[in-house]
Amino acid sequence: MINNEKYINLIQCLKDMEKVILAFSGGVDSTFLLKAAKEALGDNFKAVTIQSPYIPKWEIEEAKQLVAELGVAFEILEAPIIDEIRNNPENRCYLCKKAVFSQIKAIAQREGYPYVIDGTNFDDISDYRPGLKALRELDIKSPLLECQLTKQEIRNLSKELGLNTWDKPPYACLLTRIPYGNALKEEDFIKIEKAEKYMMDRGFRAIRVRCHDDLARIEVDKKDKGKLLNEDLLDEISDKFKEFGFKYVTLDLEGYRVGSFNEAIGNK
Repeated sequence: MINNEKYINLIQCLKDMEKVILAFSGGVDSTFLLKAAKEALGDNFKAVTIQSPYIPKWEIEEAKQLVAELGVAFEILEAPIIDEIRNNPENRCYLCKKAVFSQIKAIAQREGYPYVIDGTNFDDISDYRPGLKALRELDIKSPLLECQLTKQEIRNLSKELGLNTWDKPPYACLLTRIPYGNALKEEDFIKIEKAEKYMMDRGFRAIRVRCHDDLARIEVDKKDKGKLLNEDLLDEISDKFKEFGFKYVTLDLEGYRVGSFNEAIGNK
């Protein structure tokens, strides 16, 4: 076992719960927690992954592969777009988390799991995350937060554990690509997913394609902005995005930053 005080505390925290369901996305945090839960609980835990129009298909496939590698009990939970978030209100994340985690809790109660856990980490409490309120209301446990594990510590420990997600860029559901107040449409999620996957395949690892109706606003990591200063590449990106369904394609000169649509809330 890793000789790290926070990791040892995490393993003990999980052992104390005895039997849990993990809300598993396949990201850095939940994959690290998946590995730790396997070590702490053996077969006394289960992973549940959400499948929804706003979750990219490639992310679902990665989650399936990760649980298969560890031999973890696994279930995919279908989650349609609920009516309460169809117009994308500012408390969308709260409403969505409340609905989804209520379903996961129902699975836990039906199958005899006393706890549902998620991958919220210690850094998350300093960001605008209205979904955390829903987790508290539903008594969802966040062992990484409880053990004060930061994102960088999770990455470092993931590397030590041999997890290939240790340097995976941050990712969030596709709801975050639509401005607050704009209606959520499944066809928008399809074109966003295609556009982001295309950019990833071109080597842009940290990428967001913000969708403003027919306009795509591309955010790339600041260190990757120079790669875009190529006329042939820009023409190719524009042509591809139009194939995916966008009419206009723009670059955000500030580059990628977490929750850029939250800036509009702060300016009210």
